[in-house]
Amino acid sequence: MGSIEAERPIVRKPAKEDELTVTDSSKSLRLRREVSLVGGVSLIVGTMIGSGIFVSPKGVMRNAGDVGTGLLIWFGCGILATFGALSYAEVGTMIPKSGGEFPVLLEAFGPIPAYMFAWTSVVVLKPSALALLSLTFAKYALAPAQVADCGDESTLAVKLTALVVIMTVVFVNCASVKLSTQFLTIFSMGKILSLCIIIIAGIVMLAKGHTEHFQAAFTGEPPGVREVALAFYQGLWAFDGWNQLNYVIEELKNPFVNLPRAIVIAMLLVTGLYMLTNVAYLSAMSLTELLESPAVGATFGDRVLGVMVWVIPVAVTWSVFGTCLGSCFTAGRISYVAAREGQFSQVLAMLHVKRSTPAPAVILNGVFASLMVIPNDFDTLLDYFSFSMWTFHGMTCAALLYFRWKRPNQPRPVKVPIIIPILVCIAAVCLVLAPIIDQPEIQYLFALLFILSGFAFYLPFVHMKIQSPAIARFNRFLQKLLYVSLPDEEE
Repeated sequence: MGSIEAERPIVRKPAKEDELTVTDSSKSLRLRREVSLVGGVSLIVGTMIGSGIFVSPKGVMRNAGDVGTGLLIWFGCGILATFGALSYAEVGTMIPKSGGEFPVLLEAFGPIPAYMFAWTSVVVLKPSALALLSLTFAKYALAPAQVADCGDESTLAVKLTALVVIMTVVFVNCASVKLSTQFLTIFSMGKILSLCIIIIAGIVMLAKGHTEHFQAAFTGEPPGVREVALAFYQGLWAFDGWNQLNYVIEELKNPFVNLPRAIVIAMLLVTGLYMLTNVAYLSAMSLTELLESPAVGATFGDRVLGVMVWVIPVAVTWSVFGTCLGSCFTAGRISYVAAREGQFSQVLAMLHVKRSTPAPAVILNGVFASLMVIPNDFDTLLDYFSFSMWTFHGMTCAALLYFRWKRPNQPRPVKVPIIIPILVCIAAVCLVLAPIIDQPEIQYLFALLFILSGFAFYLPFVHMKIQSPAIARFNRFLQKLLYVSLPDEEE
């Protein structure tokens, strides 16, 4: 089973002497539906709540100009992210395939936009996000040992710790889907508990009469269109991850019911937590102090939590590790689905014979992330690729509008009001153009050129279907090494 011929793509054939076989013939090899409603909520919440809400939730306030406008924009970001998630729920239940935006773009606009999304996500966005998260975890985990004062040794220790984190999350995600979702649930509960401690402390401060920072909340100069757009851009960065469940639809139990339910529950929960956390911060510090603080959560802990000040660094490391798990869990599904559609090497479309996990795709994400830990300023480069993510969000919601026009009678278990995807499309255009217009730097052109460089692989290997015997032999080696095979066809 799962032989590889040198002169053609990988195909499943009857097992021969040196080929892998499934030891238990009664079990089919395919992705299994092991993500429950609780697991789905945990995946969204665990990916959305990272270090940002603890470290620097001030980008919104800086552009808003005053406390009242800032809180309104935070709430607006939650509404817009919810609109995007609901739009994804419609296309996700209409095209119930894993891979997030990939299958939607493929069916609506053809293989080229879908490939551009997969190329950008697999090579840059997903692994770099995992690399940055692991580095953040390492910095906070090593902070109590005061490694930061040790120069080059500090840098080496942080990078080695980040590599250990990457290898750990890759191992967990390759071992079992059920194990991954269980870990995600545990870490999501820890994140919620950490924010609840901050919120309760803030409520105590307000009960003691510390409401002076909310008086005359709208006294600042009203922000202009540019400032509002930039504030939304900063706020929506904190909500990033609302689309994560669409990457694992094929592993979600009862997806037509659980997908929209998990989205609504997660979005309401995260929006409420973010709003109350910002209120808690402002109960202990003024807007000026918040903007001057290098780490808002740490400042709040020093002023309010007393002997429990350790909660903040622990909460950050806990939150970041949970986000690493969720990011790695969903990233592998993009290359897996792209390979299944013939756009990536077919070995990435294989599952572990015994564990039914897309091990090659998950490992690829881990390898890229590990390479990105090496440079010191990759986070700066990532900033110039971030605009591309909202390009694909906008294209996906545009696909929803396209399907409404071209396929009005196709079954839709979830159907949102048409104004919702329209608003998301408009917001996506603004969010893509806002950073470029605000600071038109040459790096954005480099990022665009890198995205277009994917055609150097698309044209020969996907469009022209050129096959290399050397690549086929290498794929055969990887298949045996990783003990993987193509999944069985659905009955």
